Amino acid sequence: MQARAAIRHAAATSVPFDLAFVKDFVSKLSFRLTDAQRAAAWEIVQDMEKQTPMNRLLEGDVGSGKTVVAALAASNAAMRGWQCAFMAPTEILARQHFETFSKMCGHFPIRIGLLTASGAYVFDADLKTSYKIAKSELVKKISDGSLHILIGTHALIADSIVFPKLALVVLDEQHRFGVAQRAALVRKNELGIRNDEGKENSIIPHLLSMTATPIPRTLTLALYGDLDISLLKEMPKDRKKIETSIVAPGGRAKAYAFMREQVGKGRQAFVICPRIEISGGETPRNIVLAQVKTVKAEYEKLSKEVFPDLRIAMLHGKMKPKEKEQVMKDFKDGKTDILVSTSVVEVGVDVPNASVMAIEGAERFGLAQLHQFRGRVGRAEHQSYCLLFTQSAALEENRRLKAMITSNDGFALAEKDLAIRGPGDLLGGRQSGLPDLVMASLTDAALIKSAREEALGLLARDPQLLKSPKLRERLAEFNAKIHFE
Repeated sequence: MQARAAIRHAAATSVPFDLAFVKDFVSKLSFRLTDAQRAAAWEIVQDMEKQTPMNRLLEGDVGSGKTVVAALAASNAAMRGWQCAFMAPTEILARQHFETFSKMCGHFPIRIGLLTASGAYVFDADLKTSYKIAKSELVKKISDGSLHILIGTHALIADSIVFPKLALVVLDEQHRFGVAQRAALVRKNELGIRNDEGKENSIIPHLLSMTATPIPRTLTLALYGDLDISLLKEMPKDRKKIETSIVAPGGRAKAYAFMREQVGKGRQAFVICPRIEISGGETPRNIVLAQVKTVKAEYEKLSKEVFPDLRIAMLHGKMKPKEKEQVMKDFKDGKTDILVSTSVVEVGVDVPNASVMAIEGAERFGLAQLHQFRGRVGRAEHQSYCLLFTQSAALEENRRLKAMITSNDGFALAEKDLAIRGPGDLLGGRQSGLPDLVMASLTDAALIKSAREEALGLLARDPQLLKSPKLRERLAEFNAKIHFE
């Protein structure tokens, strides 16, 4: 609530809503927007008209269409001469967004750039094509304001990147960026804008954070009290429900035969493994890890024993960026039948022709992550399938996997994941310094509601908590240690 109040006292660029352009933009899309997308887009463009910075979280299930909402907002700003920075956590995802934006904005005089560690590209709307340029040339185009939308990875926060007209920052999968990274990108505007006296302005850009990880309502209230939230809980009309099934050890041969059948029909498949390789001595922990399917071992097995006649590729985070890029390009272009991968494909990767998502050691993933994997298929008109391979007969783990069969709603699954596993696992083990009692309290919706109301009342009476020194001191300690990103 304090963060929200501070943001409301800051200044931002007012970006007028261009109704005629937005109607033209939407009419040229190859699909029809859902009502949820229209509502979210309206909330965002209304926020951007204000002279105080937007601080909004766009939360949508896998495949709900967050990217087009961000593209609409960015294009509306670009057509007014302003700039947008769009940061994604991986090169694969950044390149995909660059291609998507280029298609959606290609009808308009909007110049789009891509900047990652491995290269720089520009989309030319007149030529309807993209081309590679030197990074120094791209930096010039950003600095002189001739580039409207820049998409990239952490490379966007390099010191050499200065935006003279930055009006909007979009963070995709925002929970993957640290507080410092997020702040560094938002500050980019302050470096570039000067007032009439030649001094730096305190104008900061509007911020749109996006996540495809459905968060339980109780956690949303607790973790994102400083954000306005737009929800995309409606899926495109042409999407078919993904058929999900649990594959016990005895059903593996039948599952492989089914995957071969799908490839025979011209489709493609993902195979996800929990880890890359096993290292270390014969400790109890490593013995357990040795039972986990590894990408390298699975690749060897599938390519030599199970599907020696099919085209199989391997993808993991230890590969060089150019290698990963080539593997994903080949898969998207249909040159690969089966892609064996780690969780690097968890978010954003879009291969419409893929119809099978096979997940090894499914019991080792949380429900939210399993649902993310499942969202990599079913992205076109083809009926798609999710196969959950498991070695476990444990009742608790089977209860989680069965929830995947009964529900395709990521928000409902997130609630179940919280109830079954507890919030500690959901938030990750590195949230050090957070007391167990506090974590347990996050499952108590009534307690969170009353705590939120109490906080609002306290800040209304005493915004700086001057009358509550102990509380102010404790809050400062908490904020120094904990960052909810």
